[in-house]
Amino acid sequence: MKWCKEKVNMYYFIKKNIKAVIPEKFLFKNELFFRRFHGFFYIGNKHQCSICNKKLRAFITLENKDLMCPICGSLSRTRRLWSLLNSNKSIKNNILHFSPPRSIYRQLKKIQEINYYSTDFTDAFLADYKFDITNINQSDEKFDLIICYHILEHIIEDIKAMSELYRVLKPNGVIYIQTPFKEGGIYEDYSITSPEEREQHFGQDDHVRIYSLDGLKNRLDNCDFNVSTITFGNQDDDFYLGYLSPETILIATK
Repeated sequence: MKWCKEKVNMYYFIKKNIKAVIPEKFLFKNELFFRRFHGFFYIGNKHQCSICNKKLRAFITLENKDLMCPICGSLSRTRRLWSLLNSNKSIKNNILHFSPPRSIYRQLKKIQEINYYSTDFTDAFLADYKFDITNINQSDEKFDLIICYHILEHIIEDIKAMSELYRVLKPNGVIYIQTPFKEGGIYEDYSITSPEEREQHFGQDDHVRIYSLDGLKNRLDNCDFNVSTITFGNQDDDFYLGYLSPETILIATK
């Protein structure tokens, strides 16, 4: 326990000082180079990252209790998503990915057999396009797979965004969707505009709502999607793979 706490403190110290002197985009593009040195101390046999496949002594426990791979930087939900995409054989043909985690971005960019459209509207992620999710500059029924993870809670016109996702999805195409969830109904109030108030009400300063699971599913249903949900409870391999359970993912099809 003491070893883990010392390494986590060292991680935050290094991250803070590197970000103070090196531009963020440069860090993104050279992330694996910088991680190689710090990640050396985490090599072991207790865990394995399902994205970079490195065996680890420990994951880095972040301040929000998430588990980050010290080698590729993947988070728990990203690793589970990657495993799900592969087990469902969803990685094929034309793929649209909103605000991609760098660990998955690097993996998908390597696959020559797909057409990978990575997009980020805010320049906060590595991406090759800058699509507005409420007005996607692509043709109808183009994409076989769309990854929309932790996006819709940022979008005021979320119904318009869902309609656009439906428009650009191919028949029998699939969208993987996840947001934070709460019990009860959807909580949104567009009079709340300041970052401080949004963090207080919605949990993050750039969120505009908190969905309930049924509320998000109903909105997707009303946009003509067929929606199913997968909820992962505690599983035997959670500890080894660094997953956090329970976790719910929506799968929308056309």
